[in-house]
Amino acid sequence: MTTSTLPNLIGGEFVDAAPDASIDVTNPADGSIVGAVPAMTAADLGAVFDAAEAGARTWRAAGPLGRGRILLDAAGLIREEATELVELIVAEMGKTRAEATIEVAKSAEFFEYYGGLGRQPFGELVPDGRPGTFAMQTREPVGIVVLITPWNDPLLTPARKLAPALISGNAVVIKPATETPLITLRLAEILHRAGLPAGALGTVTGRGSQIGDALVADPRIAAVSFTGSTEVGLGLQRAMAGRSVRVQTEMGGKNAAVVLADADLDLAVPVLVAGSFGQAGQRCTATSRLIVERAVADEVRTRLAEAVGALRVGAGGAEGTQMGPVVSRSAQDDIRRRVAAGIAEGAEVIGRAPVDPALLESGCFVEPLLVTAEQGNSLWREEIFGPVLTMLVVDSLDEAIAAVNDSAYGLSSAVFTRSLDTAFHFVDAVDTGQVSVNQPTSGWDIHHAFGGFKESGSPFKEQGTEALRFYTRVKTAAVRTH
Repeated sequence: MTTSTLPNLIGGEFVDAAPDASIDVTNPADGSIVGAVPAMTAADLGAVFDAAEAGARTWRAAGPLGRGRILLDAAGLIREEATELVELIVAEMGKTRAEATIEVAKSAEFFEYYGGLGRQPFGELVPDGRPGTFAMQTREPVGIVVLITPWNDPLLTPARKLAPALISGNAVVIKPATETPLITLRLAEILHRAGLPAGALGTVTGRGSQIGDALVADPRIAAVSFTGSTEVGLGLQRAMAGRSVRVQTEMGGKNAAVVLADADLDLAVPVLVAGSFGQAGQRCTATSRLIVERAVADEVRTRLAEAVGALRVGAGGAEGTQMGPVVSRSAQDDIRRRVAAGIAEGAEVIGRAPVDPALLESGCFVEPLLVTAEQGNSLWREEIFGPVLTMLVVDSLDEAIAAVNDSAYGLSSAVFTRSLDTAFHFVDAVDTGQVSVNQPTSGWDIHHAFGGFKESGSPFKEQGTEALRFYTRVKTAAVRTH
């Protein structure tokens, strides 16, 4: 694809980087430069928030129907330009073309879904005990919202946050991850063409270490929504404490899938492989822990080892690739370090996919691994964010549930069973925000509320109508008519 430098959207204008103030974006499959974005500084942010302050008034006045129309038009543009968007995701993030195609389609659905909600009620009448009086509750935008998005779903996560924030009438300032900013800037350009007024959306690119603190320091901010690591998310919560600013954090996961003795293994094994190694394991909802009842442990181990060994690893755009590279050299090094530490602690590799040595040298590739380990092992307890699945054998359902819950994280879990009674007991007993039965831990429809418990997230959920609770505030009014 053609290398390009994309500008930021500020106050309805596209602003290029200052001379010698840009950041190159590279393809993790081969290190080639895909494009560049402005390296903004803290001093540049004032103009972004000034524009957002004005844009918030204009965008609120557009009303739900007007806002919805623009979001629906944006969904149409995303679909029209899907081929180009897919190739950009493959190039800057390393996903396979199939994975990027799904991401683009779901991103369009977010704008379509929330655009449609522009025709839904945004309030209600409530009883009032005073004579001649009626009362009502209305929902209105909170104001200026800052969105901080990760590199692993570089179009989908911005869409997941932008669509509910915008339909609610807020002005948005969005900062994409430094590794994958190009697709977010393309999305901003699409929204601009769809008719978004000046200041309703501003984009910020730059290194988090240089502008992160300033990004959330502006006193005009009403809410911050963050998706990323637990360490950074918890730090953001601490930094915002004491301010009248809403904070939503979607953080890490160490998601467990349980395979019980009565499971359909023909169903379970391919689902486990897809949930663990899709997107090179770089999903907060990826299956990274596998808990197997002893009666089927040997068969599951054998089947999974064969399936993992058959995975085809290569560049995301190459024909037949099933798993692409991880996002960067630093991610590659971190995964290798964690695997080496876990093996030193006693973990055993029981399945791996061979990777061309030339790929390991030229790109950010990692071998997909299936390992066994005890519950105290770091591979079992720590988030790796890579293609590593760790297996544990247990003797009962209760032991399996205890193992699922024995984690600082509580994002997603799954159970494979033919028993409806067992399935509902599992749903009730596990301490995770998302629960699947005979489905992967990853993958949720846009209208399903999404978010985790414990150190996986804040109380505010994303997706569906639940997302609107974060981006709106309730105003109650009483009117005496006579």
